[in-house]
Amino acid sequence: MSNSITFILSSLEDTVLFGHHIASQVIPGDIIFLNGDLGAGKTTLTQAIGYGLGVPKSCYITSPTFSLLHEYSGDLPLYHMDLYRLSGEEEVIELGFEEYLYGEGVCVIEWPDRLGDLIPANRLVINIETQGQSRVVTLTGHGSMQSRTHLFQP
Repeated sequence: MSNSITFILSSLEDTVLFGHHIASQVIPGDIIFLNGDLGAGKTTLTQAIGYGLGVPKSCYITSPTFSLLHEYSGDLPLYHMDLYRLSGEEEVIELGFEEYLYGEGVCVIEWPDRLGDLIPANRLVINIETQGQSRVVTLTGHGSMQSRTHLFQP
């Protein structure tokens, strides 16, 4: 069972504020899944979360599409994964990414379906759909994140 909340982000500024809000609500070990088409704003949202977690502005947060994982230091570590290029959970295991799922930081994962059976029970799923210049965002909490979903709504 899960709770879902849907709302609209009308501008880049809204997305940045939303990311900072998420950062103010996360705790060590939280896992956030980001779903959306290319250009939906997944990396932009991750940047805002990272800067909200205290990652220095001098550290530019980029998409880990080719490196698969970027780790950033802030008030809480940010582990940003992009699993698009992986074929499945076997590769996730081979790369040792499981340890990040249960680490001391916040793990943000793009293309989380590649985790297969490794998908954690406790996670916040953020679906982003483009609608013109706006983004329709749906938050769904699973496991222990279910009772906290409302905290992430802007």
